Amino acid sequence: MTDATPQPAHLGWRLAAALYDLFPLLALWMATGAAAIAVTRGTLDYHVWWYRLLLLAVTAGYYVLSWRYGGQTIGMRAWRLRVVARDGTSPGWGACVLRFFVAQVSLALACLGFLWCLFERERRGWHDLASGTRILRLPKR
Repeated sequence: MTDATPQPAHLGWRLAAALYDLFPLLALWMATGAAAIAVTRGTLDYHVWWYRLLLLAVTAGYYVLSWRYGGQTIGMRAWRLRVVARDGTSPGWGACVLRFFVAQVSLALACLGFLWCLFERERRGWHDLASGTRILRLPKR
């Protein structure tokens, strides 16, 4: 393969993108918190189930919409990573949603699903395997 061919992204690039993605997520979480405080007129209890579910929905929205429309989150753009389906096209809605929720399971299980990409031939984690996607590192332009 040449340098112009996208390669499977290794764990280091994925972690770098995840770190970058914390910044837009923090902004989204703060905006969500501000809206929830406004709606509850300052009586928001941060431990209520609906608020946690709302934060999860906002997080899912960020990832699913980014992967579906363009195949990249902001962090992935910085490191030239792209989520693609098996055939190289953008993943569908179902694949994006499944990918997000399997990634949450992986996080809950001490990140084992993410570490899986260290041993898998095409560097796919559990969320990639379940959703039929993979992350490629794009060549420099």
